[in-house]
Amino acid sequence: MGQQDVCRLLSRFNSLRRASVILQHLRMSMHTEAAEVLLERRGCAGVITLNRPKFLNALSLSMIRQIYPQLKKWEQDSETFLIIIKGAGGKAFCAGGDIKAISEAKKTRQSLTQDFFREEYILNNAIASCQKPYVALIDGVTMGGGVGLSVHGRFRVATERSLFAMPETGIGLFPDVGGGYFLPRLQGKLGYFLALTGFRLKGRDVHRAGIATHFVDSEKLHKLEEELLTLKSPTVEDIAGVLKSYHAESKMDQDKPVIFEEHMDKINRCFSANTVEQIIENLRQDGSPFAIEQLKVISKMSPTSLKITLRQLMEGSSKTLQEVLTMEYRLTQACMEGHDFHEGVRAVLIDKDQSPKWKPANLNEVTDEDLNSYFKSLGSNDLKF
Repeated sequence: MGQQDVCRLLSRFNSLRRASVILQHLRMSMHTEAAEVLLERRGCAGVITLNRPKFLNALSLSMIRQIYPQLKKWEQDSETFLIIIKGAGGKAFCAGGDIKAISEAKKTRQSLTQDFFREEYILNNAIASCQKPYVALIDGVTMGGGVGLSVHGRFRVATERSLFAMPETGIGLFPDVGGGYFLPRLQGKLGYFLALTGFRLKGRDVHRAGIATHFVDSEKLHKLEEELLTLKSPTVEDIAGVLKSYHAESKMDQDKPVIFEEHMDKINRCFSANTVEQIIENLRQDGSPFAIEQLKVISKMSPTSLKITLRQLMEGSSKTLQEVLTMEYRLTQACMEGHDFHEGVRAVLIDKDQSPKWKPANLNEVTDEDLNSYFKSLGSNDLKF
């Protein structure tokens, strides 16, 4: 073999090696994209694992499009007796929807602003109506879209690491994913308080508020999951029994006072008004350190979002979940056309200056006519469950 032949062989070998490296990178990128959510049949259960730990398992449209059809398949499968959903990484269940991507899509006139909310809410409804017991392990940060993936299910398990919040009024949106349904149904006016201020509930308080159905020490969560998976043809009562036993055994923060309990009288009194302006006036008249703190918080929120949120909850208190989700879908599309959502995303997630410039800047500039325009029907573009 001559020198030229050797050179040709080496050139071919290098080309093949480069091609192999490129293929490997392609396979890795495809795997990474597909692995945003893991869907597995384990034991008697279908297990959904939200798998974007670097982004606190923020929910993307591709994740929704993988979860929904699999949920429907498991619901019809005679060998699947329950569905478990959890988050990877130990820090979050799901910190919310990928709102940065949604805001950017609006600027380039992509359909993501319609598709994401429509398909997310259809998934929320599917979780609520699921015929199989649905167990959400809400260990870690659970906000916005993460609440929608959990709160409508039959069983929600919190741990001492759980952190619940609906902080949407701070980004020019409103507490969606069915917030207009479950928030006004919490004790007293607690849901109104949580919705308008974005107040964070932690650990056992997530259970005590009624967001979670059970509380389990995080160190026992893996054992709980394994016990659920090894059940033989379990009934709803069997699953409830296992959860109840773990709840009873979990002692962490058992004697810790409920953070909102001492303020419930103030919350009920101040947040029972029919206008945001009157709620603010009630807080001013109360004058306690708690009330003053809430005034500071509310003053930073989008005035438009505050008024949308209060009306959303008041109307949602007498609607079905499907009616609420339809209302919320209309509201999201109106917010996408407005100023405050994109400004809120800019201030909180892009520039991170935490100084949004709301338009209108004051509550008295948000008229009833403005508010009514957000609640108008979308007609044929509405949700189809």
